[in-house]
Amino acid sequence: MKNYELLNVDGRAKRGRFTTVHGVIETPVFMNVGTAAAIKGAVSSPDLHDLKSQVELCNTYHLHVRTGDEKIKALGGLHKFMNWDRPILTDSGGFQVFSLASLRKIKEEGVTFRSHIDGHRIFMGPEESMRIQSNLGSTIAMAFDECPNAKASRDYVLPSVERTTRWLRRCKDEMERLKGLPDTINPDQMLFGINQGAVYDDIRISQADEISELDLDGYALGGLAVGETAEEMYHVIDVTVPHLPQNKPTYLMGVGTPINIVEAVYRGVDFFDCVYPTRNGRHGHIYTHHGKLNLMNARYEMDTRPLETGCNCPVCRNHTRAYLRHLLKAGEMLGMRLAVMHNLYFYNNLMEEIRSAIEENRYTAFREEFIRNYNTPED
Repeated sequence: MKNYELLNVDGRAKRGRFTTVHGVIETPVFMNVGTAAAIKGAVSSPDLHDLKSQVELCNTYHLHVRTGDEKIKALGGLHKFMNWDRPILTDSGGFQVFSLASLRKIKEEGVTFRSHIDGHRIFMGPEESMRIQSNLGSTIAMAFDECPNAKASRDYVLPSVERTTRWLRRCKDEMERLKGLPDTINPDQMLFGINQGAVYDDIRISQADEISELDLDGYALGGLAVGETAEEMYHVIDVTVPHLPQNKPTYLMGVGTPINIVEAVYRGVDFFDCVYPTRNGRHGHIYTHHGKLNLMNARYEMDTRPLETGCNCPVCRNHTRAYLRHLLKAGEMLGMRLAVMHNLYFYNNLMEEIRSAIEENRYTAFREEFIRNYNTPED
């Protein structure tokens, strides 16, 4: 069965449909980040249905160190554990191993490091990451990779990327083995490979060409939005995406702002994830088509409008800016919850607007209008 159906192409923007064992994903798609099997901000799995969420992203490293992937497997896997009946993508843990863990030591076999929670020694390599993700039973597993700093030296990046490619081949082999075991939770688990290379065009292109030959279920661009400028990120996308299969999902990891997403779709990307809507929402920053509002500002104290005029989310249908500001100022958890709910709805609704624009071959005009409005504050 063909998992990814390309429904329309408008310029380089792709409108696709990705069929998985846990449901169909309409792309471009934003994956809501539930790192430890929960959206930060007290948003439940049933809530996500009302917020138009298609996919939830959970993290291999965090679930491995707490509560433990073997316990989650014993409880029926991640979908049953968190009561989510739609697709789940699990990040491999690679980014966290290299960004959170201290005293790490990288070898060809994998990485030895200490947990950021209690300091105990952990070893993780391609096989370990695949085994953890198999225990979780996610819909899509990400390959284990090293995420070098975008500004790392070429002498560091090149051997790192070569090792990441070798690790990817080991991930593929181990996943195939795990899918054949009698007690595996998800024998239809999919694997996405990751393109790395910092900001070096030739390294990115060479590795993209090589991993494209592996015929994986999807391909991600990693190591971006970690220190480089937006222009540098767009350039990397411009030069790399043409070397990844158009007939497979293209995932830009950890990105980003609404404008980042609109720009990346224009360049051929159709999967996204980012903590911005939840993290910023918990601090009273609200996304709208006219940019971000900071509800902590005094100007909203008596503002009886919804967070965004015309928004049909559960928050805007029932509450005012003045009320949310009051909740946030008072330290009430409900304030964070409502702000996060609106932001997730905004992102997921934006993806619907993007999909419609590509279907109707008007994405270039949509992009220009969206950027113009987003940079124009409301009256």
